[in-house]
Amino acid sequence: MPLFALPFPMIDPVLISVGPLSIRWYALAYVGGIVAGWWLARRVAAAKAYWGGVSPMQPEDIDDVIVWAALGIVLGGRIGYVLFYNPAYFAANPSEILVLWRGGMSFHGGFLGTILALLLFARSRGIPMLSMLDVAAIVTPIGLFLGRIANFINSELWGRVTDVPWAFVFPNGGPLPRHASQLYEGALEGIVLFAILVVMWRRGALKYPGMIGGMFVGGYGIARIVSEFFREPDAHIGYLTGGLTMGMLLSIPMLIVGFGAIWIAKRRGVAKFKAPKIKNERA
Repeated sequence: MPLFALPFPMIDPVLISVGPLSIRWYALAYVGGIVAGWWLARRVAAAKAYWGGVSPMQPEDIDDVIVWAALGIVLGGRIGYVLFYNPAYFAANPSEILVLWRGGMSFHGGFLGTILALLLFARSRGIPMLSMLDVAAIVTPIGLFLGRIANFINSELWGRVTDVPWAFVFPNGGPLPRHASQLYEGALEGIVLFAILVVMWRRGALKYPGMIGGMFVGGYGIARIVSEFFREPDAHIGYLTGGLTMGMLLSIPMLIVGFGAIWIAKRRGVAKFKAPKIKNERA
């Protein structure tokens, strides 16, 4: 073990508390990710040059879809956590399912919930579904980054015991230094993946529906699997067959789907988008 570990920054998980009302960093991470994603998604939708001259959606569509996406994130994330990570506990304590402020969200559940919400919205507006997912893919790493920072502040989802000099002794992680796996995930799923997707956007990948979405899905799968080698598995699940973790197991299909989508998008070639109807023409 190292002679020292980095001091854990004792940041109160509650930013402001007034009587029974508390504003937590965890909740602000979701709000901040949604707002920042909305702002950037509007810019992507309006940048016609990157779509080949005609954008298949308007910035106003982003204003409307953000509510759908937020519901998909929260409901899917919570349902995914309940079903994937601790079904026995929540079956015995069903009232705890709604206690969101204590944490407990599954990315994979939120991912599926958001996809469903976006596809339903795109269908209702006549927007190409794959293009809708491409826009969402570009902005999602912002929320992932903020969420992992909130996990770090909450001293949750910490990493495995290690002797590296940049380890932390987490308040509720025992006396031994551990990897700050939340920060590793924030860097890979947030910063690195976001940079890759922005470069693809700027180089015209939106002209190939499904390509950016595929890169997000496959890229996240790689980032999560790498991070799982440093992250402590959930105590009630532990290691699965072959030393896999639940996070790895859920990410493997993402590799197949993501890179398969890229291959299909490339084979289909450049799409010819039709200009969407203006909002006041919609019935």
